Amino acid sequence: MSSPGKKGAAEAHLDVEGQDVRVSHPDKVIFPQPGLTKLDLVSYYLAVAEPALRGAGGRPLVLKRFVKGIDAEPFFQKRVPENHPDYIDTATLRYASGTSAEEAVIRDAAGLAWVVNLGCLDLNPHAVRAEDLDHPDELRVDLDPMPGVDWNQIVDVAFVVRDVLEEHGLVGWPKTSGSRGIHILARIRPEWDFRQVRLAAESLAREVESRAPGLATARWWKEERGESVFVDFNQNAKDRTVASAYSVRPLPDARVSTPLGWDELRRRRPEEFTVLTVPDRFADQGDPHAGIDAAAGSLAGLLRLAEELGPADKPPRGTSQAGRRASTMPLIEIARTETKPEAEAALARWKAAHVDIAALLHPADVLVDGMRGSSSQWYRVRINLQHVPAPDRPVQGPLLADYDPWAR
Repeated sequence: MSSPGKKGAAEAHLDVEGQDVRVSHPDKVIFPQPGLTKLDLVSYYLAVAEPALRGAGGRPLVLKRFVKGIDAEPFFQKRVPENHPDYIDTATLRYASGTSAEEAVIRDAAGLAWVVNLGCLDLNPHAVRAEDLDHPDELRVDLDPMPGVDWNQIVDVAFVVRDVLEEHGLVGWPKTSGSRGIHILARIRPEWDFRQVRLAAESLAREVESRAPGLATARWWKEERGESVFVDFNQNAKDRTVASAYSVRPLPDARVSTPLGWDELRRRRPEEFTVLTVPDRFADQGDPHAGIDAAAGSLAGLLRLAEELGPADKPPRGTSQAGRRASTMPLIEIARTETKPEAEAALARWKAAHVDIAALLHPADVLVDGMRGSSSQWYRVRINLQHVPAPDRPVQGPLLADYDPWAR
């Protein structure tokens, strides 16, 4: 790799395996807390290029670009920039909505550096290879803890997932999500379509819920989950992506989604794995997911489980004027905002105005949801009043903020 140039330079040029990769504003600070610059992030990805490409290489990517830093909302770009270099491949994905997008496909370390230069921190690949866009080769289990759930409970659920996978002919490979949860990946032979893979994942989630009642849930509606770990099967839908192994996440400490061995899961914590620590870990210990590609299995076992379980219960529908599902829980909506800080500010205002009610809420009763807009994320704030006596429950009032993500 060539010299990045003088400090304060407008750009740097790196020789990455014979490819000239331009890095604009290399000294721009991306993570103020550890003082990491854009060039530091490029260097990180080059240091872990081999295992990072094992998770993201050869797959269409949705570009999640933090062009205004980690404190601002990213925007999602499906279509590859027109002026992409020759070492970036592309694949055209077609969605159920009838739209299509020619997405970027990276295959080497130069591709990693190029993606980071665009402002991408984490890598968000689809579960298919560019050579076969209709048949996933990976089943993804996202263990998403509700507020109030600690790490040990998430780990307990992860081991139940491992057992269910093994009993149905698949090998689970765990990694930290880079935030609060755990991802478990299972390579599968590309012989089943998206509908079948999602059905298999949903059946796995239902089986995990039955084996760990109270700890895990497969309930789709967030207000019905309580303080449990949601086994998110919908990450296997055709339009979904998940941050891949060795992805840097937009947290102040530059945390990394890090593969672990099953023997490490109980004694390690997500905050241990950052841009500053993971390269040395990889250099010293190698990649715990090194054998994942050789472990592709069959989905037949989970599909048989789906037949045994029968159709999943559909959530009851109410009679909302818009024709949408009406929750069985006493929900009120507080705000819709463009950014998470705005959502948190609106929530704080509501709590200050309803001190007695706020004191009765459990952690999982406060629902701050990131919602996907056309190309960016927005936030919805709701309160579940299930732990508030019915006579004391406040009624739905005007929203404290009413951002319209579709207005532009």
